Amino acid sequence: MTNDPTDLQRRTLLQVVAGVAALSQCGLATASAALVKSAPTGATGDFDFLSGNWKIQHRQLKDKTWDVFDGEATVFGILGGVASVEELRIPARKFSGMGLRLLDVERKLWADYWVNSKRGVLNPPPSWGGFTKGVGIWDSADVDDGKPIIVRGVWDQITPNSCRWYQAVSRDDGKTWEENWIMQWRRV
Repeated sequence: MTNDPTDLQRRTLLQVVAGVAALSQCGLATASAALVKSAPTGATGDFDFLSGNWKIQHRQLKDKTWDVFDGEATVFGILGGVASVEELRIPARKFSGMGLRLLDVERKLWADYWVNSKRGVLNPPPSWGGFTKGVGIWDSADVDDGKPIIVRGVWDQITPNSCRWYQAVSRDDGKTWEENWIMQWRRV
């Protein structure tokens, strides 16, 4: 072992990944897996396109008005493409968070977890999904005003130097969707 900061970061991330995998095995992370309606397609390296440094333009719907702001991210794959770690930063808002994506190789599904730096706690359950024809869809069950909703995250418009992620909510079991967050990614 060395005291190199990069090695320390990698060891720390591997410990987090191991902890998440243990949670998944205990059944705590499968609540939204039932929402996956298509045949699972997850494969090693699906998130390789996201590795690198990015500038991001955010559009977030708040009180029926779109709030536009800039951010940045650093993403790297680990464990031979079975995991992808994203550090999202929004300097003007003094905000950061971490996306952790793990492939359940046996089930061919990707779990997408989020950690907000203000809480520092992994937010299980994850959303579950995968890519089909270049579009990745992740769904999770949630509740809003006491009523069940589905929250969907989508990766699309993927090129070598750009991609888009957006979030949409359905209040009618997936019949209609309302987008509430759009992130346009540009490779640095």
